[in-house]
Amino acid sequence: MRVRIEDVAAAAGVSMKTVSRVLNHEPGVRQSTRARVMETVVALDYRPDPSARSLAGNRSYLVALLYDNPSPNYLMEIVTGVVDACEQHHYGMVMQPVAFHDPGLADTIESLVNASRLDGLILTPPLTDSQALLDRLDERGVPFSCISPRHPQGRIGVTLDEHEAVCELLAQLIGLGHRRIGHVRGHPDHGASEWRMAGYRSALRRAGLRYDPALVVDGEFSFDSGLAAGFRLLDLPSRPTAIFAANDDMAAGVMRAAAERGLRVPDDLSVCGFDNTPISQQMFPRLTTVQQPTRDMGQVATMQLLGTIRDRGAGRMVKMPYALQGRQSTGPAPAEK
Repeated sequence: MRVRIEDVAAAAGVSMKTVSRVLNHEPGVRQSTRARVMETVVALDYRPDPSARSLAGNRSYLVALLYDNPSPNYLMEIVTGVVDACEQHHYGMVMQPVAFHDPGLADTIESLVNASRLDGLILTPPLTDSQALLDRLDERGVPFSCISPRHPQGRIGVTLDEHEAVCELLAQLIGLGHRRIGHVRGHPDHGASEWRMAGYRSALRRAGLRYDPALVVDGEFSFDSGLAAGFRLLDLPSRPTAIFAANDDMAAGVMRAAAERGLRVPDDLSVCGFDNTPISQQMFPRLTTVQQPTRDMGQVATMQLLGTIRDRGAGRMVKMPYALQGRQSTGPAPAEK
């Protein structure tokens, strides 16, 4: 027979309300009581009935992850973190692709929230920067969490100091003797593209190097756009000795372009990316990149959302740490050898 919440309460020696508060991670329960209830839940293999839980709490216990992002590696890392947080808190998660440039974006998402009775939303870039959408969600009182928004003030979710991370990454390249450093920008709709471009320019300025617009090519955070940008940079009359791509997918495209032009990485060209997604260690040579804790960002953003759903004043914007990952795709500039 299915274990009921009444059985858990009786075995733990507490009320059903206390069991419910523990399972919903609500405050006001002693740590010893919380531990005893969770031990009982595990021992009895209790699984909450989603329908009964929804009716009792006047919630759907369902959140949605919304995305319009061409980088599958980035997205899957985010998804893994969101699922981890949802499982910890007995929430369900749905994924919904939406079109950032759709003039009816806010209407589409409002309809989704109403039709699915969603408790809240996790927004990924560039949706985090749609002012019309953010205003609509604020007007309707829909809880939402933002991952890497361009303007984090007054929002909840997660952010990263991408500007300074790029400055550190470029400083390493400059320290290796590189003076002509190309840059493949990210999608123009993403705040990350702006921050990473600003970090690129700041790093050059700090090193006393001139900014050359010919060394900057637009991309879209996809492998194909990195491949095309790589060809453009490598076909310049005076090609760069190093290329920084604004994400790992585009860096992989640059490395493919280098191989097709008969260049060796890192002997003839150094390449680095951003994100530290799995592809960065699956390619050869392994990619130098910035470790953006993408999976943790998905998890923390979801935790902030769930905290806000329980208590509208609980969520906050969390700044996540980054780390440089120096690998085999970067080396001394050819002239320095």
